[in-house]
Amino acid sequence: MVNQMRENHQTGILETLALGHAYLACGLMTSMIKGDDRIGIHLECGGPIKGIIAEANAHGDIRGYLQNNPIPIEEPPESFDLSPFIGPGFLTVTKFIQDAKQPFSGQIMLQHGSIARDLAEYFLQSEQTRTLFFLSVQFDKEGDTVGAGGLFLQALPGADESALEQVSNQALSMPSLGNFFSKGNSREQLIGQTFGDAEILAHRPAQFFCHCTKSYYANYLVSLKKETRDDIREKGPFPLRISCHNCSSVYEFTREEIETLL
Repeated sequence: MVNQMRENHQTGILETLALGHAYLACGLMTSMIKGDDRIGIHLECGGPIKGIIAEANAHGDIRGYLQNNPIPIEEPPESFDLSPFIGPGFLTVTKFIQDAKQPFSGQIMLQHGSIARDLAEYFLQSEQTRTLFFLSVQFDKEGDTVGAGGLFLQALPGADESALEQVSNQALSMPSLGNFFSKGNSREQLIGQTFGDAEILAHRPAQFFCHCTKSYYANYLVSLKKETRDDIREKGPFPLRISCHNCSSVYEFTREEIETLL
């Protein structure tokens, strides 16, 4: 998933790390939705990243983008700590529930400059639920992405406090997930080594996939104001190219197609 995201958005190492964490987080949070529901995260921040938007549906289709790609930096980062590039700002989590009149959104002020830690803070503040997030992307010496993984651990209602502490301590002793999966290890091995025997209740896919289409953008062009449509018809440029923010797919419209549409 992360490699496909990187290919589409043409991201470097720092950009892959930041956007990859957001994709992993959204993929993990699909466990909270069902049917045609969607869930999204939005970071608005004062650092060079400026913002990250990602969303996923209950089928595991994940998409999203960086506000700044590439991220403007003066010198190569010395570590994979994203906090200097995120800075102060806000984290918003939104659930788009099927048949609901409006989406449900909650927001907190960023405290850690880490998507994982700030998401855990969000669930504690907004939903009063103890949560742990682990998000990891592994690169080799050439800068290629060779492993990625995450863990979303949340207390169910009525959970015993001592059991919570035990599970939290076990989770904190885990190896780097990106490195663990880069060596060909499985999720079941990670769970077994970290928590002991566990019952696997379900599996869900996670994939980079955007539902944008050329017809969607054709309808968008038709919906523009008349003066804008006339300007496009007269001045182009042709072919007219429209790029999707969420997946970087490019759709071309010839002069003849524009004439027919507009």
